[in-house]
Amino acid sequence: MPAAKQQIRQIIAENDISSVADVYTLLKDNFKDILQELMEAELDATLGYQKNQKGGMHTDNKRNGHSPKNLKSQYGEFQIDVPRDRNGEFEPKLIPKYQRNISGIEEKVISLYARGMSTRDIHDQILDLYGIELSAEMVSKITDKILPRVKEWQTRPLNPVYPFVFMDCIHYKVREDGRILSRAAYVVLGVTVDGYKEILSITVGANESSKFWLGMLNDLKNRGVKDVLFFCVDGLPGFKEAIQAVYPQAQIQRCVIHMLRNSFQYVNYKDLKKFSSDFKAVYNAPTEEAALTELEGVKETWGKKYPYAISNWENNWEDVSSFFQFSDEIRRIMYTTNIIEGLNRQYRKVTKTKSVFPSDTALEKMLYLASENVAKKWTQRYRNWDQVLNQLIVLFSERLTSCL
Repeated sequence: MPAAKQQIRQIIAENDISSVADVYTLLKDNFKDILQELMEAELDATLGYQKNQKGGMHTDNKRNGHSPKNLKSQYGEFQIDVPRDRNGEFEPKLIPKYQRNISGIEEKVISLYARGMSTRDIHDQILDLYGIELSAEMVSKITDKILPRVKEWQTRPLNPVYPFVFMDCIHYKVREDGRILSRAAYVVLGVTVDGYKEILSITVGANESSKFWLGMLNDLKNRGVKDVLFFCVDGLPGFKEAIQAVYPQAQIQRCVIHMLRNSFQYVNYKDLKKFSSDFKAVYNAPTEEAALTELEGVKETWGKKYPYAISNWENNWEDVSSFFQFSDEIRRIMYTTNIIEGLNRQYRKVTKTKSVFPSDTALEKMLYLASENVAKKWTQRYRNWDQVLNQLIVLFSERLTSCL
């Protein structure tokens, strides 16, 4: 039988353990002593010899007593004696120099908050796990500790060029000075030259406007984004002008899916399936000329019955038709903002328990933590990215290479 198993059985026999509660009590009673011995062992490893060892030492550094340190843990508060060395070189890794809370509770609270749990649910979870009461104010204080991380993330340097950038916003309710106001979370998502998705920015501000987006675009420029090949956006008035003011060379693509949804508002439900099927020939056409021919055919079929559904496309054709000049691989990325809508669904999932946020900062905290969790899952490049990149290099060689 391995030595570890023998030791465990000996511990069980000596402590009359017969339930999970007994195991918990044993751990609680011995937690401080185990930590103390682990820190002593850490210093042994640092010095290269064990305590009270005589001879055979290859260092002039020696032990130099202990310093008391008060710790908070899931088993309560207690004092530990941190061993010191004469040269002051020992830096404990088990319990770093300035760490006094080793309970893991703060990390647990932040993790639960990031998943959209309400303050009441977090309170109940921590109470069940650790037997500790946490007020709403305490949860807020703990999660406020990530604010420097949020600020650093919001101002971090970005890549000089992004082939694709998607922009959208989500609306929330925020309490301010006793009033409940509507706020927009402006989300910017990019695709890197290597083909990976990256959340470039999330900013909470007043309701969606082209003026605010202009500020966001300038922020991207100030953080190092020199060029964007394609912007994929919804149809906010003034959006195009804001983009052209900051990135005049960029192609602007209105989201085809949004355009369809806008047209569907004018179509009777019983005709919707047939209308939608007929319209596929327009945005699936091989060329812009063919697409215009197909649009004319749809107009002949549906124009008299649903004139606004057709004119919606005619009036915005310049912003919708950009993708017709590119291959299917590039079209599949740029013709829809589904990529950012998928991200927004993740944000809504974690914010659904909050009908009203107490402040803009509280909203930014939750969206940042949700972004961290989403980004961890983005480990795959875009499908057929090598093929896409090769085509982009042929089309935009100078712009891509000059920024890299």
